[in-house]
Amino acid sequence: MPLDIDRHANLQSPLARWDPRIKIFSLTLFIFCVALLKTIPMSLVALACALIIMALSRLPVGFIAHGIKWVCLFLLPFLIVMPLSYPGDPAFHILGLPFAWEGLRLAVSMIIKAIAIVGTAYSMFGTSRFDVSMIALQRLKCPKILVQMLLFTYRYLFVFLAEMQRMDTAMAARGFVRRADYKTLKITGDFVGTLLVRSFERTERIYKAMLSKGYTGEFHTLLTFQANRTDFIKAALVSGCAITLIVSDYAGFFHIAEQGWY
Repeated sequence: MPLDIDRHANLQSPLARWDPRIKIFSLTLFIFCVALLKTIPMSLVALACALIIMALSRLPVGFIAHGIKWVCLFLLPFLIVMPLSYPGDPAFHILGLPFAWEGLRLAVSMIIKAIAIVGTAYSMFGTSRFDVSMIALQRLKCPKILVQMLLFTYRYLFVFLAEMQRMDTAMAARGFVRRADYKTLKITGDFVGTLLVRSFERTERIYKAMLSKGYTGEFHTLLTFQANRTDFIKAALVSGCAITLIVSDYAGFFHIAEQGWY
């Protein structure tokens, strides 16, 4: 299933052997720095760094490409929308619409950074079991309610998808065929409503079962983390790369702005 982000967590790689706490902290810092980049050259450098991280994760190329594909499909229209809607003096007009090179530059930069960020996120969460990553977030003092929401959402998303597939199979067995008419729309509405009701009922049963087992709003685990020198060296390399990217980008940005070219 495409949503199963930790399906390859058993693969051995430098990222898989990295302490999950330090890995999440370092790669999250890298992602934030990439998101703040302003120029295309530095965005390309960030993408190159992200490709190195992806290679070190040793995750299958198709697995990462599947996630990047949907992000690119979502952002591709910006290559048309942003140049035609960017405020300021247009370079020329297309069918009466103003075209600004600055809008195109922003769209290209956005797509490059999105690819780098998604690839890094896949490398971060795909090289450890998802529950281990959530425990690492909890050890990093991330708000408990946020960690639990992420863990429960990820866990029961598959349960609800399986429930939806069973209901769809039952409808098909009774002769339901989707058509572009009012009847299909009505049945689909009933389908969604029934799924929501069943999901709510399941949520209540799960919560009551957790309370009966002593749940008090916090997860307890016997899992322990132990960082070594190699983990901190990896963190220093990634953090240094992230800080260098953002400092170089902003230094170049202000220099070009002073020259009047930005």
